[in-house]
Formats: sequence, C-alpha cells, structure tokens
Amino acid sequence: MRLPIIKHVLGFIEANDEDWVKETIELLENMSEIASLKDEEIEVMGELLSNLYGTLEVNEMIKEGMDKKEAMNTFMKRVTGAIDK
Repeated sequence: MRLPIIKHVLGFIEANDEDWVKETIELLENMSEIASLKDEEIEVMGELLSNLYGTLEVNEMIKEGMDKKEAMNTFMKRVTGAIDK
C-alpha cells in the first residue's frame, strides 16, 4: 500500500465519485483472470487493487466523520500492524 496513491485516488473520488473506483476494481479483477498474464503483470494488478480497496476504506472513514489525514494514518497503522503479525 502506498499512501501517495491512496491520497491521489481520494482526490479523484472527491472530484468525481467512488463508483468510478469500484468499476475500476471490477475491471482489474476481471482482467486478472486472463490466463496468459505474466506473474509480474498479476502482481501489478494486485498492488493496484490493494490501493484501490484501501482508498475505499479510507473514504468510508472520512464519510463517517473522520478527518482525511487521521483516516489515512489510522488505515496505514492497521495495515502495518497486520503485516507485522
């Protein structure tokens, strides 16, 4: 997960709406099923998907009233804590 990517996609959601992100997730998940994809290509798609899903989670925290910066920090702490386990 990369915070700059999440921050950028949050800006996109603010300018447009989150449905675009959800549709992008659907497309990437569908494309990941292409049998001829190389491992590196699947890894890139997986990283993009992780960042997009993370952005949706942060956006949900913001919609629930949390400050944008606090929401991003909370999310990253949770992710980092899960990796450390």
